[in-house]
Amino acid sequence: MAIKVYGSDFSIGTYRVLLCLAEKDIDFELVTVHLASGEHKKPHILARNPFGQIPAFEDGDIKLFESRAIAQYISRTYADKGTCLINMDPKKAALEAVWIEVEAHHFNRATTALMWELCMKQFLFGQNGDEDIVNAEEKKLVSVLDVYEARLSESKYLGGDSFSLADLSHAPMIKHLMGTEMKRVFDAQPHVSAWVADILSRPACVKVFGVPVY
Repeated sequence: MAIKVYGSDFSIGTYRVLLCLAEKDIDFELVTVHLASGEHKKPHILARNPFGQIPAFEDGDIKLFESRAIAQYISRTYADKGTCLINMDPKKAALEAVWIEVEAHHFNRATTALMWELCMKQFLFGQNGDEDIVNAEEKKLVSVLDVYEARLSESKYLGGDSFSLADLSHAPMIKHLMGTEMKRVFDAQPHVSAWVADILSRPACVKVFGVPVY
């Protein structure tokens, strides 16, 4: 049975899963969920994700939701295909896991409001972001990227010298924000800037983001 991803072009989580599948060179079927019509709250999606969110994922008899968990499943189940995204060495894997958690609990928190104000408001409603919110959230992002700059001055990637799921998890949000005024925040940190250029130029990213999202 083919892998199915239930998601949307406007979902960071969906892109996280698609990037992981692309890195693994795995075929899949993307089932588009129409957010504007509220399809994600319909019974057929709630049966796959009880929180009424996307993405949802099916691989044979296994059904998953939450993009980070899906990406880890893909990385472990198809470890022998495509790019190795989780190191087999326990110590190196643990370091990668730390930065996967950092993305979820620090980077994502610092960027979600910016994504809404600078991307989604314009796309959905044709409105500019609230300048006060943007300024406040930008300061949070700068603080987080200071930590990233220090880490990336020590190693090429967050988890070490090899690209991993820790780096991939950041790519969808970064891709969107690099099309906004926040690009200068990333560019201001030389090691962060080099890391961003590296991960966004990977063949999987070029494949998934080949057509601009907006």
